[in-house]
Amino acid sequence: MSTQTATATTRSASATAQAATDERSSLLKLYLGRGILAVAWALAFARAHEDVDAVAITLLVVYPLIDAVSSLLDHRAAPDGSERRIIAFNGVLSTLAALAIGVAGAGGEAPVLHVFGAWAVISGAAQVIVGVRRRGPEFGKQWPTLISGGLSFLVGITYNIQAAGDDPSLDVLSVYATGGGVWFILQALLLGWKSRQQRTV
Repeated sequence: MSTQTATATTRSASATAQAATDERSSLLKLYLGRGILAVAWALAFARAHEDVDAVAITLLVVYPLIDAVSSLLDHRAAPDGSERRIIAFNGVLSTLAALAIGVAGAGGEAPVLHVFGAWAVISGAAQVIVGVRRRGPEFGKQWPTLISGGLSFLVGITYNIQAAGDDPSLDVLSVYATGGGVWFILQALLLGWKSRQQRTV
């Protein structure tokens, strides 16, 4: 191998490593911010959902919009490929969910729980797919993301079952948001730990 070829290879490897470091840093900030917002939302909604009034509906619309904005930021930082397309899909899905929840709010708790549950199922599946694609030496095993997405999928199904029952309740949504927030914060902490590992190599 010539000196020029070796130099080009080294530069390419360095650029790739730097790109991965930048993406990991962006994800860390994104996951941490998203997790904190989810927990804050859960605290606010726990106090405001006794009646499905304007305040409660506004909060219900805001939650999927947090996910939509997060997906937009994630999409901008992600490399081209199927992972990026799934993130874009999730952003569009969350925006549509926010609109649908706003409309469903006029019908009371059951329609809201149906819409929220359907969104949780699809977005949870998308989150699992993204987590699987990000598994590797740069971003770790992605266990918090995978568990969070899997739980979202399963819980969304139970919400639709509950919505079809005699006593639907929105109490569960605060628990959902709290759990999701904790998993995002944990994923951010693991990414931070991964970054420190990479710097010591």
